Amino acid sequence: MKSSPKNRLIPLIIVAAIVLGGWQAWKSWKNAGPGDAFVSGNGRLEATEVDVATKLGGRLEELLVKEGDFVVAGQKLARMQTDSLLAQRNQAVAQEAQTRAAVASARSQVAMRESDLAALQASLIQAETQLDNAQRRYKRSQKLAAEGSLSDQVLDDDRAAVRTAEAAVNAAKAQVAAGRAAIEAAKAQVIGAESNVNAAQAAIANIDSNLADSILTAPRDGRVQFLVAQPGEVLGAGGKVINMVDLSDVYMTFFLPETVAGRIALGQDVHLVLDVAPDYVIPAKVSFVASTAQFTPKTVETASERQKLMFRVRARIAPQLLQKYISQVKTGLPGEAWLKIDDQVSWPQNLTVNIAAE
Repeated sequence: MKSSPKNRLIPLIIVAAIVLGGWQAWKSWKNAGPGDAFVSGNGRLEATEVDVATKLGGRLEELLVKEGDFVVAGQKLARMQTDSLLAQRNQAVAQEAQTRAAVASARSQVAMRESDLAALQASLIQAETQLDNAQRRYKRSQKLAAEGSLSDQVLDDDRAAVRTAEAAVNAAKAQVAAGRAAIEAAKAQVIGAESNVNAAQAAIANIDSNLADSILTAPRDGRVQFLVAQPGEVLGAGGKVINMVDLSDVYMTFFLPETVAGRIALGQDVHLVLDVAPDYVIPAKVSFVASTAQFTPKTVETASERQKLMFRVRARIAPQLLQKYISQVKTGLPGEAWLKIDDQVSWPQNLTVNIAAE
């Protein structure tokens, strides 16, 4: 006995109803998520980027690292050519030697002028002594001439001797003053020569600083991300050579609706789930909440979500955790950040942190 077409459709209808019901149930569960006590936002892992650049223009001589290498603060990354700097240093060293010789010469001039001054001062004392003797003789001559015991000629000669002695004293004083001025001039030359020595030393120190800066070092711990320049390239001052990321400062930036952002506090727990490792929940802390709202960028949300005003939030991963998994840390990975906005509710099992720093 053949079954009717109606009877054959009944099993198909039942199967379709079961499939449809199951799909609706899955869709309802998927949309429900962990509940209203939680809020999430999409983002990507980012890190602080540092460009290692030249201080002075020149030719890149050697790269000491490769892309992907982990480096520590102070580690040498690259070298610039230093031929011209070394030539400048040799010239500055020669100039320093010349200026030191000039200082020695100037000091010897001071010693000579001081010796000359001593001789001039002795001549002054001699002239003053002769003046004193001439004045005493003239006084005696005046007394004798008044008594008529001395001729006028002798008196006139003694008077002339006093005037000559006074002139000699004045000349000696002038020479002493000139000698003192000569000493001051010689001392000024010493100061000028010593200033030239200081200038030469400063030039050497500046060149040494430039030589030290010709070796590019890592400003902090991190990983080399890009080699911007290659050996042989001529770079200007400030030319970028290496781009590196500081893996001790990794964070995810995401956006939350304005109705939720006001309930988020700095230091609040954030649980991160990366698309490449959905089974791992990474702990983080809110380190930044924007003070003003904005439209969410295209790269983060869908067109419908971009129509809403959102607040930018940043969640930072603890440096201790990053250090433990330093070889696995990568930036640019997309993921989702979850926050709990109701303290009375516990984290669901699929959002419970299962990676610890200890």
